[in-house]
Amino acid sequence: MREIVSELPRLRKSGTPVAVATVVSAFRSAPRPPGATMVITAAGEAIGSVSGGCVEGAVYETGKDVLATGHPSLEEYGIADDDAFAVGLTCGGTLEVFVERCDESDFKEIELLESAVEAGVSCGAATIVRGPESIVGQRILIGVESESTFSDTELERVVRRDALGLVSGGRSHTLSYSEESYCSGADIEVFVEVFVPQPRMIVFGSIDFAAAVAGIGRFMNYHVTVCDARPVFTTTQRFPAADDVVVDWPHRYLAAEAEAGRIDRRTAVCVLTHDAKFDVPVLEVALRLPDIGYIGVMGSRRTHEDRLRRLRAAGLTDAELSRMCSPIGLDLGGSTPEHSAIAIAAEILLAKSGRTGVPLSRTSGPIHSLAS
Repeated sequence: MREIVSELPRLRKSGTPVAVATVVSAFRSAPRPPGATMVITAAGEAIGSVSGGCVEGAVYETGKDVLATGHPSLEEYGIADDDAFAVGLTCGGTLEVFVERCDESDFKEIELLESAVEAGVSCGAATIVRGPESIVGQRILIGVESESTFSDTELERVVRRDALGLVSGGRSHTLSYSEESYCSGADIEVFVEVFVPQPRMIVFGSIDFAAAVAGIGRFMNYHVTVCDARPVFTTTQRFPAADDVVVDWPHRYLAAEAEAGRIDRRTAVCVLTHDAKFDVPVLEVALRLPDIGYIGVMGSRRTHEDRLRRLRAAGLTDAELSRMCSPIGLDLGGSTPEHSAIAIAAEILLAKSGRTGVPLSRTSGPIHSLAS
């Protein structure tokens, strides 16, 4: 649902319900992950995507039916279906899409979730997508105060318990329960869509490469901070794509952010100054923080070797030094700041995914990560 946040003012102004189609499970090479959303308006407009184009036509028709009847529907699309080629799902994966009618009260719930995320709170929405007709479509919010409830209080209790684990792990997922005991089973399915604050990218060094990296970081949906101790170079005019531009010594800023709990495993740190008086102190802090997901450092191989000597002299171990991606970026052969930013972004994605990084034409098996 979070994908439609930018459209909420317009949708609310129209004053009419919409159909919202959400991917609730994806298997093998399915093109979009759980949580991907498409909206069908009463005027016939389609907003967003659940499959990158594969099954949008079929989902659109289901959305029109749901708008007309008010009855939610759980649809499955897979390559084994007789009509797979007709609807366009030829990628080899399987999608389950839950289509429901949403009105003003649902829009208010989305705004509650988004407000919590903007305040730095992880939260979620748990929706019954399969089960007795009387309860399908019921939703509760996790991690924020709301009036939403399930009619079955025992089911609500176990879903809240299990959904909290998904929210803390930052992962949207469908939970299954037995109707008789609410133990793990297959009678009732509840999709938990998790809403988490943007991951952070912290770029140290007010250089032209930093402007390009900030731009691609924003494109990747990071909250981007550019930090440098030199005020003459560290200005919002030079880094318009950055969410925050901070004048401070890099090591002092990073240590303060870690102390405040604003660094986690999704955080990407890019050290671009290639100047030992800035690099070494901030890397002493970064490499000793267990929760940073990516640490990349710019510089030539000669600079890299000198940096390693200085860091070892400062007491860092080989295990700590091994977390540093230096020289930064994948070997893509580019030469401009923009080319370097693409190479850095590619390395961040590679570190996050654990994939091979080789051309897909040289691999076999599913193109997309396996998910369920």
